[in-house]
Amino acid sequence: MFMDIDAFLTSIQKEIDSFESISLAEMDKVKLMDRVDVKYLIPLSHLAQVLAEARENYRVVEINQERICAYETQYFDVNNDMTLYQKHHSGFLNRYKVRTRNYVGSNLQFFEVKFKNNKGRTLKKRIRTNLYDQPEIKASESDFLTKHSPLQPDALRGILWVYYKRITLVSKHNLERLTIDLELSFQKEGQEKKYPKIVIAEVKQEKMGASHFIDIMRKWRIRQGSISKYCFGIVSLFDNIKQNRFKPHLLKITKIIRQHDNFAASYQS
Repeated sequence: MFMDIDAFLTSIQKEIDSFESISLAEMDKVKLMDRVDVKYLIPLSHLAQVLAEARENYRVVEINQERICAYETQYFDVNNDMTLYQKHHSGFLNRYKVRTRNYVGSNLQFFEVKFKNNKGRTLKKRIRTNLYDQPEIKASESDFLTKHSPLQPDALRGILWVYYKRITLVSKHNLERLTIDLELSFQKEGQEKKYPKIVIAEVKQEKMGASHFIDIMRKWRIRQGSISKYCFGIVSLFDNIKQNRFKPHLLKITKIIRQHDNFAASYQS
């Protein structure tokens, strides 16, 4: 019997319900606004077993009795030439992402500036906002952006929405946070592209060290590396955009989808 997406999501929910929980307030000490991180692509079909192996060493963030939380993110770029995307595609170091994010479960909205420096560290600055769904950058966000980047606020517009569900795990042993994103979809101007069969996991630490999750990935022979959600959305929905640098990642995504399908097709209830 072919196992459908909903059946896998049910098994993931069951597995994550078995974790010890940690509150949003308790997680403050692992915000890791200045961090290093590594990403992994995982077939949705494998996630429940990965979570089972992680349970002993991680707690799950619970918000308003929810452990799989919805996120809505709008990314900004220079509308005419996609400067921020182009710099990422060209491999520039010291690059920026600008976004608004709605943490649906906690009803919190932020305007965020992410900076990836030439030492491989990710630095994030953010302020609260109630204008997260506007395509223009407003006055308070404009001042914040000018303070924390060389970007010109008037040149930026919201060009891409990213929607997904997130599981957040916190290590019991060290300063480490793990985000697991699933049910990923991208939208722009009435167009939509969904990727329900892939999972993006990201390990975040103050400095990269021991990680039980990385050990699990090695055991499963899942190599680190993933395209950013912003760049993934751009190549998914924008025509005539440079994407040569991301072709290995796109091939990997195709492989992950095939792995999911093969497992789903061979599953016997």
